[in-house]
Amino acid sequence: MQAHGFTTLVVSNGKKAVEVADSKHFDLFILDLGLPGLDGLAVLRELRGRGEYLPIVVLTARDGVDDTVAGLEGGANDYITKPFRFEELLARIRVQLRDRHHPASNTGEENKLRVGTIVLDLLTRQVWVNQGAIELSAREFILLETLMRHPMQVMSREQLLNRIWGYDYAPNSNIVDVYVGHLRRKLGGKSIETVRGVGYRFRSK
Repeated sequence: MQAHGFTTLVVSNGKKAVEVADSKHFDLFILDLGLPGLDGLAVLRELRGRGEYLPIVVLTARDGVDDTVAGLEGGANDYITKPFRFEELLARIRVQLRDRHHPASNTGEENKLRVGTIVLDLLTRQVWVNQGAIELSAREFILLETLMRHPMQVMSREQLLNRIWGYDYAPNSNIVDVYVGHLRRKLGGKSIETVRGVGYRFRSK
């Protein structure tokens, strides 16, 4: 998912899934039914019961009609059984995100992130600086989005490494610094500030 430009968070049990739904902002859940402790259907009922509206795609090895009906009636937006092709899952995710961000009355503004003179379109993955379009790689876009969602907040290299690259790189990797350098050259100005010995901060002005 990260290779296709998405920022992800993975949890291993149903209780944790409910907890993170309270504490973080997400655009979509991929929910496995076979979770330890609180199973996926219970998580689904809990989230829908308290008015959580985000799209939920159920991913499961249960392929019976009764299981499919239970998932959809429980509030799932889509239901995919294993084994599956990743391309199909990716396509269904994009459909859910497109439908969420582009209802009939949508002006297009709710899927844009603006900080100062920089605008990110989270759906089309386009970026504008001072109203001029610039090209970013998938990882550059995710890094910029992460920083812009936390303006003026210092984010450590470890935080950025874990959120964007996960376990692909060692903790002492300089990949974050390399990509920050790429962004600075493309954005111009001093939007990304180095906090010596800690990490980076995105300036809102």
